Amino acid sequence: MRRREMRQPMSVASRLLILQLVVFTVVAVVAGILFAVDERRDADDATRRSVTDIAVTMAQFPEVAEGLESADPTAALQPRAEQVREATGTDFVVVVDPDGIRVTHPVVDEIGRPYTGHIDEARSGTPFTETYTGSLGPSIRTVAPVHADDGDLVGFVSVGVTRQRIAENFLRGLPGIVGVVAAGLAVSAVGAYLISRRLRRQTLGLNPDQLRRMYEHHDAVLHSIGEGLLVFGTADGSPRVDIVNDEARRLLGLEPVGAVEFDDLLATVRELAVADEARDEVHLTRDRVLVVNSDAVVWNRRRIGTVVTLRDHTELRGVLGELDSVRGFAESLRAQAHESANRLHTIITMVELGRPEEAVAFATQELAVSQHLIDRLTSAVHEPALSALLLGKIDEAAERGVELTVTDDTELGPVPIPARDIVTLVGNLIDNAIDASHASDDPWVEVTVRQEDSSMIVEVADSGPGMSPEVLARAMQRGYSTKSEQRGLGLALVVQVVARHGGTLRTEPSLGSMIVAEIPVGGTS
Repeated sequence: MRRREMRQPMSVASRLLILQLVVFTVVAVVAGILFAVDERRDADDATRRSVTDIAVTMAQFPEVAEGLESADPTAALQPRAEQVREATGTDFVVVVDPDGIRVTHPVVDEIGRPYTGHIDEARSGTPFTETYTGSLGPSIRTVAPVHADDGDLVGFVSVGVTRQRIAENFLRGLPGIVGVVAAGLAVSAVGAYLISRRLRRQTLGLNPDQLRRMYEHHDAVLHSIGEGLLVFGTADGSPRVDIVNDEARRLLGLEPVGAVEFDDLLATVRELAVADEARDEVHLTRDRVLVVNSDAVVWNRRRIGTVVTLRDHTELRGVLGELDSVRGFAESLRAQAHESANRLHTIITMVELGRPEEAVAFATQELAVSQHLIDRLTSAVHEPALSALLLGKIDEAAERGVELTVTDDTELGPVPIPARDIVTLVGNLIDNAIDASHASDDPWVEVTVRQEDSSMIVEVADSGPGMSPEVLARAMQRGYSTKSEQRGLGLALVVQVVARHGGTLRTEPSLGSMIVAEIPVGGTS
């Protein structure tokens, strides 16, 4: 494979570094050129001001006017002109008579020759400055008129600096300009390198194509995974929502599109943004049972966010609840079959022993007790599924050593609530009560289902320790169970049913421990 084919594309950080260096270099060079041009223009302006001041000042010296009117102007003015030239650093100080003939000049051979330049404008009495190529080369010069005491024009003073001297002065300052430009380039290069290094860390040294593919894969995964996904970051020390996929929006009842604010989420989900870890926690919305997991995201030993996954267990919880009910019925049938076999063997043995009357009395007594309970429940409760559930739970509780009593004031007429929801509500409250009652030496459970003031009221008391109002309030947001392996399955289903029908759930400190569910029978299902 050729070397060019093996070469990897440059990363975003490297491309940015090169681009910044090119831009900074161009900007610095252009700025340096503009600065040099500006300095050159400033040097010309300063030279014009300087030669004008010198020319005007010298033209006002009395000795200049007197020298021009003397018999030998050159002898009188040449030394003074050279003294001024050397003292001011100019290239020439030339005194000219009214006819335009030089009477002084740095080059002695030029004395007596006509002045090379313009003096007509100065004859009007006003100094003027021009750039002109004279005997010493191109120069910036100022011509000022010289007047005698009586005001007569007696000559002119011309002071100038050659372009060569201006260029030499500019070149002496050029290293400073180059130094400033070089320092700016150095600072820019260091800044570009630091920015590039930071960007390299943030982009993991990836090139643009790799970043594009990563984004495309990231977006595809977010939209395709079946679990809800939330990613929390931090902004100014406060958590913020960075990523919410489609499934999370559906499960949490959020808008399908648009930004999601942190305060839009459930309170229990917001708590996960700062929690260290959560495993299979049950969180409840109005319509769903969610199983939630969360993990902190750590980079370079620093926490930079939290990842939360959501799984919808609403249907699964309902199916499991129904399965528990069916299992309870099956256990009840098995217990009844076992008990019936024992009773049948007892009756047969009593008949074989020649005691038929006692056998009949034993059989009818047991049958009367069971039939009385069945008759009472079927007449008081108009929902067959609920009657069957209560009968089954009585036998199941007896099998587990718990005395379960359905109170005499249990009575429920037709209600517009699905039988499935009633069975889920009552069955799970009874199951939780049976489990909790084993905490006492004499376990018992008491159940009341009645209709009062257009509400269906379910009261389940037990001999267990119970739940405080605070624990119940928390359980209505998250699943709760005294059995850690269940992760709040039963109570989560109860809360779902109560919330779905606009009811309330509360605890009452009577008869040991009691949970009361109250649902308006006029509510929507």
